[in-house]
Formats: sequence, structure tokens, C-alpha cells
Amino acid sequence: MANIQWYPGHMNKAKNQLEDNLDLIDVLIEVLDARLPVSSRNPMIGQLTKKKPHIVILNKSDLADPIQTKLWTKYFQKEGSFVMSMDAQHNTNMTALFKLIKLAAKEKTEKLEQKGASNPVIRVALAGIPNCGKSTIINRLVGRNAAIVGDKPGVTKGQSWLKTKTNVQILDTPGILWPKFSDQTVGYKLAACGAIKEDIFHADDVALFAINFLKENYTKDLEKFARLNIDQINDLSDPDLLLEMTQNYGMRDDYERFSKFMLLRLRKGRIGRITFDLR
Repeated sequence: MANIQWYPGHMNKAKNQLEDNLDLIDVLIEVLDARLPVSSRNPMIGQLTKKKPHIVILNKSDLADPIQTKLWTKYFQKEGSFVMSMDAQHNTNMTALFKLIKLAAKEKTEKLEQKGASNPVIRVALAGIPNCGKSTIINRLVGRNAAIVGDKPGVTKGQSWLKTKTNVQILDTPGILWPKFSDQTVGYKLAACGAIKEDIFHADDVALFAINFLKENYTKDLEKFARLNIDQINDLSDPDLLLEMTQNYGMRDDYERFSKFMLLRLRKGRIGRITFDLR
């Protein structure tokens, strides 16, 4: 399978802008895809926190394996982060997140209140890879469509401070991928979940990766989607299984078309609640 690499210039610019604004930030919110708690975690973000209070949001939890999400929540809590899982696409009530932000900033706000400040402003930055749902969360917090939302990666290109109805201000940043994936498996996981633009990878390569993963970890979901039983699945190589599934869905030998169809179903949770990073 081909290597997957993607690091447009605006992502490097976003990294530099985030670094420049760190002194103004009170709380850093790292938005992760709950299906990819490690693979969607940009190692550069950790280097940029500089011991800032840190919130991890496991977003798109409605698409992820709930057992795995609980395990990952405990993992990040042990790291010392504030953690919450959410489905920002359908959750319009951000009360719990506002409370978590205020809890994370408690030490700073208490110091300012002791000096006479009333309801001091909490400045928050949200960071995450493309298409992790960051802009949707921002819009929920702000209460309006302040950030551009799309179902394709790389929608947000600029950076701005946004006001909420509370004392929280938010810095929106474009999604940041890292310059090179040290493990190509990470690239395929990101591609499978829609974090990488489709014009830089072959759909059938990613579909084959997903088939292999489902065969090993989510057999029942694969059986149902493939319209085959486990014995039939195990008798076929991954490429032959892809062709068999293509025919089962009435697409004859057009495996490229089926691969795109499969990935779309996978990303929408129609194959099952799948987590690609397993604890």
C-alpha cells in the first residue's frame, strides 16, 4: 500500500500561531477523535502546552466502541488531563464542558479574584487534527456559527478569538497534522476516519486496511456488512474479500467505487461503533 503524507503550509502556520499565543492561553483543549485517541493526537500539541491546564475531549464518541472510550478516558485521566467524551454533532448543551473549563482554570481565576478581579476572563485554545469536530464544538460553545464547519478535512484556514455568553474566550485554530507519520498505520487509520483529504490516497488501499482490521477485531460487524459468514470471510484473502463484497453490493467488479462506499459507511458509523486505537 502507498505511503500517506500530508502537511500543507497552512498547518505549519497554524502551529506557529498557536505557539505565539501560548502566553495568552489559560486552558488548552485538545480535541481527539474517540475512534483514534492516539492516532489523532498530534505529538506537537503536547510540546506546546508548557504545563498549561489541559482538557482532552474524545469527540465523535457516538461512532466509537463505548468500552474502548471508557478505557481511554481512564488512560488520559491518569496522565493528569481533564477528560470528557462527547458527540458534538448532536449535543447542543455545552454546560458540562463550560464547567470543566472553569475547573481547569480554577487556580488562575482564584488568584485573580483574590486580587479583586470579578469574573475574570478565561482564554481557551482548541487544537486538533483536521475533521475532528473542533469547529463544531466551538460553535456550540459560542452559540452561533462562528467557525466554519465541513465534513472534509482542512476547512478552517485562519485563527481568531471568539466570545461566548460566559467569561470564556476561545481561540480557534486550523487543524494541525504532523509533518511525517512515523508509523504508516497511523496514516491509514486517519484516512479511514476521514481526517485526510481523499485525493492523496487510494480508497481501495484504505478499504483493504479497514477490512483487515475489522476481520481481526470486529468480526460480527464485518459479517453483517459483508453479507458473508465468518467461514466465508476467513476463506478469502483481503483483496478477494473486497471483490466479493463489491459483488454482494451489486457493483460488479468496480472495487474502487465500493471502497469509497465502504469508507463512507464506516465514517458514518453504519458498519458499527469502531475504535481503531485499542487499549
